Amino acid sequence: MFEIIRAAGWPIWPLLLASIIAVALIIERLIALRRTRVVPAGLLQRALSEYRQRGASDALAMEFEKHSPLGRVLAAGLRNANASREATKEAIEETGRAVTHELETYLTTLGTIASIAPLMGLFGTVVGMIEIFSSQSPTGSNPAQLASGIAIALYNTGLGLVIAIPSMIFWRHFRALVDSLVIDMEQQAIRLVEVIHGNRA
Repeated sequence: MFEIIRAAGWPIWPLLLASIIAVALIIERLIALRRTRVVPAGLLQRALSEYRQRGASDALAMEFEKHSPLGRVLAAGLRNANASREATKEAIEETGRAVTHELETYLTTLGTIASIAPLMGLFGTVVGMIEIFSSQSPTGSNPAQLASGIAIALYNTGLGLVIAIPSMIFWRHFRALVDSLVIDMEQQAIRLVEVIHGNRA
């Protein structure tokens, strides 16, 4: 491994840094975007049961707000249960936008790494090509410098692709997962509004 890093030259260091950041972000998002953590099963039923028994209160809203992202959305509805239907929906939508923004945390960074990793690898290729051409002289070529240039070009190109491909896969997976979670929260929030305002039992 250290031989590869040494052979790839200095252009590999930004790629290694990008790979470390990408792995850290992927692990963090895998933990943060678990469905059981974001949209816990049975939370809506619990909220509806508590609302029917105790009515809406700040204490009840605070209890759900601390629970999960879905709990924050439901808490916004409970806090505005005595307002008009439109005001309740507006409060839920505002909280939902904030929750969605939090769920998308670091996805832009991961997408950026997926996009620029091949370009960073290409930069290493250019550096390697410069090294290759520098090995040529009127008196002949320098085999060691030629080999070094080829190594720099190929290792950096390869590592750039190795970083970009999984980063892009996970970025697209997380984007789709966030969309799915947001739709799930929207549907549950709509059910809460309908119950609060008497459209559904």
